[in-house]
Amino acid sequence: MRFIRPTSMLLLGMYGTGALVLGACGGEPAPAHPEAIAPKTDASTERNTRLPKPGSVTETLHGVTVEDPFRALENGDSPEVKAWTDQQNAKTRQYLDAFPSRDALKREIAELIHVGSVDAPYVAAAIPGERRYFHMKREGEQNQPTLYVRDKVGGPDRVLIDASALSADGTNAIDWWYPTRDGKFVAWGMSENGSEESTLIIRDVKTGKDLPDRIPYTRYSSVAWVPGNKAFYYTRHPEPGSVPPGDEKYYSKVFKHVVGTDPKTDVLIFGAGRDKTDTPSLSISPNGRWLVVTVHQGWAKSEVYLQDLEAKGKNAGKWVEVAVKTEALFDAIVRDDRMYIHTNDGAPRYRLFAVDYKTPDRTHWKELIVEAPDVLDGVAVIGKHIVATYLHNASTRLERFDISGKSKGAIPLPGIGTAQVSGPYDGDEAFFNFYSYATPTQVSRVDLKTNKIELWDRVGEKFASEKINVTLMHATSKDGTKVPMFVVAGENVPKNGETPTVLWGYGGFNINMTPAFSARALLTVRHGGVWVFTVLRGGGEFGEDWHKAGMLANKQNVFDDFIACAEELVAQKITNPAHLGIAGGSNGGLLTATVATQRPELYRAGLSLVPLTDMVRYTHYRIAQAWIPEYGDPANADQFKVLYGYSPYHHVKDGTRYPAMLFTTAESDARVDPMHARKMAARMQEAQAASDRPILVRVESKAGHGAGKPTTKVVEELTDEMGFLFHELGVK
Repeated sequence: MRFIRPTSMLLLGMYGTGALVLGACGGEPAPAHPEAIAPKTDASTERNTRLPKPGSVTETLHGVTVEDPFRALENGDSPEVKAWTDQQNAKTRQYLDAFPSRDALKREIAELIHVGSVDAPYVAAAIPGERRYFHMKREGEQNQPTLYVRDKVGGPDRVLIDASALSADGTNAIDWWYPTRDGKFVAWGMSENGSEESTLIIRDVKTGKDLPDRIPYTRYSSVAWVPGNKAFYYTRHPEPGSVPPGDEKYYSKVFKHVVGTDPKTDVLIFGAGRDKTDTPSLSISPNGRWLVVTVHQGWAKSEVYLQDLEAKGKNAGKWVEVAVKTEALFDAIVRDDRMYIHTNDGAPRYRLFAVDYKTPDRTHWKELIVEAPDVLDGVAVIGKHIVATYLHNASTRLERFDISGKSKGAIPLPGIGTAQVSGPYDGDEAFFNFYSYATPTQVSRVDLKTNKIELWDRVGEKFASEKINVTLMHATSKDGTKVPMFVVAGENVPKNGETPTVLWGYGGFNINMTPAFSARALLTVRHGGVWVFTVLRGGGEFGEDWHKAGMLANKQNVFDDFIACAEELVAQKITNPAHLGIAGGSNGGLLTATVATQRPELYRAGLSLVPLTDMVRYTHYRIAQAWIPEYGDPANADQFKVLYGYSPYHHVKDGTRYPAMLFTTAESDARVDPMHARKMAARMQEAQAASDRPILVRVESKAGHGAGKPTTKVVEELTDEMGFLFHELGVK
């Protein structure tokens, strides 16, 4: 089932991968360099697009006087803010549209995006001896990925849900989908305008028609079908009005729905009385007896609960605590005979246990796969086989084990890159998708009985691989920590310190920055530049210790790591501050905004995409209270000190020569409120001392944080972003 851990969905979208894995490079001639003809913005124009100073607020927080000169820009519904936004968008369009080669750049980017992507399939047994294979794929000019089904492993794809046809402008999206075990039905979530506010729908796989059931408020829903397909367990959020305003984004709970009945009569199964930011996800054993709820409590802690659905009497409906009140992550894989727990408890690089349903307390757990030097990133239990996904130097390797945990050797990958594994619970076949900096996504099938590997699907068959070099370099951070970075460059790039270079970073939420097929990176390399992916603390590439070293009170380590990478690129004469750009999205947008205020002289230009910037007030908007375990709570005096200490909005200084910056946001962003980009852009425009370095903001309509964005909007967005960087960095 195509399931993304709910905690990652709370913040991360397509920007969370470190690279926009939507395309690569084709063979169209490179456009001409956009010469320096973009209009310079004079001071009078700047003043005309600023909000009047009456919006300024000064307050004392934990004994500290905090200036907030653009508080009024938080209210996106006010006519004044709407007018300000329109003026800013007009100014940004005037600047970006003036590049003479913009149309050529747009055509090239469209070609890259149209390479597409494909996922490894979910395998269901439709009838005895036959299976159905469900997978998402996007290629060509499709606006959205399509959900396909194959009625046998080598059969043709059949369209099940064409997301591009859900709306005229392609802004409706499939957020998630869960087939039944027999592959007869699929529960799927649809949202509009990138909002991720899903409505649960049920599609009949044979007829392609949807059943009448509609369940709203199923944002990031997790679904577990009961055998027989007459009912399922699922998660949903409260109906607006049933909780205080704003809290409808929280309080996710588990309900049971009987197909064909009114969702208002669905029975609450789990979640009453729990913390509002707890996020449950579901699994059910194939025989339908064992229901398991994993409760995600941030990005460093989760809990597991078990219920025997066949229990009678006093044990009926009883929840058994399997893993609770422990500062560690636990992920459950549910099978008929036992469950498997993938955890970093006592093992920061993770290990795997087998748990008997009848004796699920920790003293009876059996360790199957011990902690290793590489991070055990994920586990697939397929019949009598276990396929483990490891991270070695932030790249994937695969290893097979038997059901007792004995190693059966490696599954070879096409090269250094990233892979994810799937497979049926009762079969002898595994699937893995693979992509790298130079390889579009491909899916391979592994016969676990014979070890035979064959290509199952791919995108970009006509893609001609770029001639690129990928070098793993290390920088030394402020505290002596070695920080890896992948340097992606063309052949024979001179080390004269003048090559336009872009440094991308994320560093947070236990998210792994592994090799990705990136349109941004390959476009930059094609035009003679260098793209660098950093592996910063706060991610999970080297285990939980690496994650914790970049969260809460340790967040400054992330910024120090990124700055060290920039300094190393300059020291190695790959680039210099006049040709160095920085980029990142979401938590990475916070990163770029912060380092731009901490070391403005080190960079020439930056992209801050759907960013957080006001860390003093971030918890007041959208779903941000869910991020307190990662960032901290500004209502807490000690944590406020940390947050205020790096909050980029509060560290903009008048009269400073800042890098040219492009801040992007979207009206329907359900995760990071657009107020962050608005306030930061306004404050930097006010403070900027360099008249040749514009501070721009781009506010997208009918779009969200990134997930579900149609390719037409992605092409426009990347054309603006890359045109801005190319112009400011002097890319030829």
